[in-house]
Amino acid sequence: MHIAFFDSGVGGLTVLHEAMKKMPGERFVYFGDSRHAPYGTKSSEAIKTLVFNAVNFLVERNLKALVLACNTATSVAVKDLRSTYDFPIIGMEPAVKPAVEKSEKYKVLVCATDLTLKEKKLNDLVHNLKADNKVDYLSLQELVMFAENFRFDDPEVIRYLREKMAEPDWSRYSSIVLGCTHFIFFREQIRSLIPPHIRILDGNAGTVNNLITKIDTENLNPAIPVRYYISGEAAPAGYFEKYLNYLSEIDLNNTAFL
Repeated sequence: MHIAFFDSGVGGLTVLHEAMKKMPGERFVYFGDSRHAPYGTKSSEAIKTLVFNAVNFLVERNLKALVLACNTATSVAVKDLRSTYDFPIIGMEPAVKPAVEKSEKYKVLVCATDLTLKEKKLNDLVHNLKADNKVDYLSLQELVMFAENFRFDDPEVIRYLREKMAEPDWSRYSSIVLGCTHFIFFREQIRSLIPPHIRILDGNAGTVNNLITKIDTENLNPAIPVRYYISGEAAPAGYFEKYLNYLSEIDLNNTAFL
C-alpha cells in the first residue's frame, strides 16, 4: 500500500523529502496539481473540487494514508475529506503554537498564501492560542509560482523577497512561520534578508511525525521509486526529482521545525 502526498504543485515535495528521510521503507505516491497552480488565489469551492478530484484519482492507487502537503488545501478541504474517506488524512498546520510558546515578549510573523490567511482555520488556531495580539501576517503569494518555475535565486525573486522582508519592524519579532510548503524552498534566501535573531519555523517535521503515529510503518525495499503525477497524469522523468535534489543541496539544519 502507498502513502500519498498531495499539493497544488511542487511545495509538498518539501514534506515528501522529510518523509523519505524518516520513513525510508515506505511506498510513496506524489500528486502535484501544477496545471491548476496557484491555489492561493482561487475560491474555496474551486479548490475543494480540485482536491477531491485528485484524491479520487489517488484512491485508485491503493492508499493507506494521505498527506495534504498543502496549507491552503488543508484549510479548505481537510474536514470534508476526513468525513468522506476511511484512511488517515494528515493535514498541514503552520508551526504557530511552538512559535508563540517561545516568543516571550516578541511577536510572530506568519507568512502564507492569500487564501490561507483569509481562511477560518488559521484564525481559529491563533485565537485558540490566545495569540491574536502576538501574531501578524504577511502574504508571500508570488513565491508559489516562482517555485513552480524553479526560480529560486532569480534576481526577480530576490527583489521580491527584499521588498517583502523590508516591511516588518524586526525588532518586534522573534520568529517567522512559513505557512506554505512552497515557501520552504526559499528558506536560505529569506534567512539572508532578516536579522540573525529571527527563528524560521515550518510544520513539515511535525506533519511527518504525526503521520508516523497514524499508520503501521513498513520496512520495504528503500529502492522502490516514488510514483509522481502531475494533475492526474504521469510526470515526465526528472520533473519532480530536480526539486528533491535541490532540497538535498540546501542546508536543512538551520530551521526550527514543529
